[in-house]
Amino acid sequence: MPLPKISEARELSDEKLSEEIVAVKRQLFQLRLQKATRQLEKPHQFRHARHRLAQLLTVEGERQRAASQSTQEEK
Repeated sequence: MPLPKISEARELSDEKLSEEIVAVKRQLFQLRLQKATRQLEKPHQFRHARHRLAQLLTVEGERQRAASQSTQEEK
């Protein structure tokens, strides 16, 4: 399974982006729980989830910076 592309994250709306961030954080929690109870079968999922979370947080930060720059330019 290839790592997700950041272009997919950039296509999401702001609402979907925040929902996806919460979902990935929940997935990471579940993976840590499975690891602690020795039920984790696919350890590569950690890497994929962390990579996806980083992408989503990057896109969210880009949008916040763009919004703050546009409000500063209006003043």
